Amino acid sequence: MSRPPRVCAPPARRIALIHAVAVAMEPIHAAFKREWPEAILFNVLDDSLSGDRAAAKEMSAALADRMVALARYGRTAGADAILFTCSAFGPAIERAAAELPIPVLKPNEAMFEAALGYGQRIGMLATFQPAVATMEDEFRQDAQRLGSPATLTTRVANGAMEALRAGDQQTHDRLIAQQAGDLGDVDAVMLAQFSMAGAQAAVQAICRQPVLSSPAAAVAKLRKLLLDHA
Repeated sequence: MSRPPRVCAPPARRIALIHAVAVAMEPIHAAFKREWPEAILFNVLDDSLSGDRAAAKEMSAALADRMVALARYGRTAGADAILFTCSAFGPAIERAAAELPIPVLKPNEAMFEAALGYGQRIGMLATFQPAVATMEDEFRQDAQRLGSPATLTTRVANGAMEALRAGDQQTHDRLIAQQAGDLGDVDAVMLAQFSMAGAQAAVQAICRQPVLSSPAAAVAKLRKLLLDHA
């Protein structure tokens, strides 16, 4: 009697999550739990980075060095891939990706790709003003790379991140949803910060367009990158 073929499970993958704000940690862990529970996660947090970035007029070389150092630590700790969860450090993440021999993902690149699949008029909601210019530049670059003439409309929900840090999820979500109404006629809505994922339902309740969050898209892309090359 022949035995059925043995199916081998893909090897577990170890992911370093690099954070500049503590409130980004729960949303990305929840996304991994839903979409890829087998992944082995560890956190690297420097919560002084967000304040230092907010105080700076632009991304300094010193800030970039700090972010790259965190990525190097993640690799030394055995990471098969690195995911940054703070969207205000794009140039530093690009540098880390160029230096390390493993996948290094920006927080929003997977979400940008998904949003561009819905059309050419994209809306973005943010809660951290210093990240907006960098993210808008990255969106334009991704759109150009993918051959899309897409346009981006951005609104910032002032006070929302402060409310979340104070433990007031309801106010956080309400302030973000209020800004969604000012985006106009767009084909998809993106939530810029990882920490905004909890507001997805509140925004979707008032938007007819798809509302995308960074954590779910990032997990899906990482899973495909690593398991397709297992």
